[in-house]
Amino acid sequence: MSGQSLTNSWHDLLKAEFGKDYMLSLKQFLRQQKDQGKVILPHSSLWFNALNTTAYEQVKVVILGQDPYPTQGHAHGLCFSVLPDVKPLPKSLLNIYKELQDDLGIVNSCGHLQPWAEQGVLLLNSVLTVERGKPNAHQGRGWETFTDKIISLLNDRDEPIVFVLWGSYAQKKGSVINAPQHKIIRSPHPSPLSAYRGFFGSKPFSQINQFLEQQGQPLINWQL
Repeated sequence: MSGQSLTNSWHDLLKAEFGKDYMLSLKQFLRQQKDQGKVILPHSSLWFNALNTTAYEQVKVVILGQDPYPTQGHAHGLCFSVLPDVKPLPKSLLNIYKELQDDLGIVNSCGHLQPWAEQGVLLLNSVLTVERGKPNAHQGRGWETFTDKIISLLNDRDEPIVFVLWGSYAQKKGSVINAPQHKIIRSPHPSPLSAYRGFFGSKPFSQINQFLEQQGQPLINWQL
């Protein structure tokens, strides 16, 4: 893991992070996990998929997630997204799709959100790796500091961005977003435990496109 893992404008913006103590500690931890025979998800080639798909200057929307799916073959570096052909879809993603249908009448059955990312939706998890079968196993190891830096850099950008903060975890992480040009959408998390507390009916997708239209930017095509 190094700055060379980043293949676009994020490389120059973040390369200094890879030499800092927290990142060196994180790299050591991940190396130890592999040496112990533990399976780290997603594959290392996909750890920075969100950044490599959506360059800094191309970001129009940020959706913040927590950590990757711990099931082998699901995670591929974009929050809430799964690899093609994964069935059944994760419950939170099913609830996202239910709200999308209620909001814009769009029905999606594939859980692969790469086309959203290619349109400027940065699908960023706070923690970029997980141990197979153990949700949250890599929390507190340094990834949060790295992704805080990403959010700070985006907050500093002059061009307006929509930040989507679903649930208390994302809202706490997004507390550094304070530039007045940006729009923040907050609601409960789409998980089955909280979706009925205000995620359903929040209409985030139409809100995003309305804001982009006001800014004279192309709308996101949410249809997959």
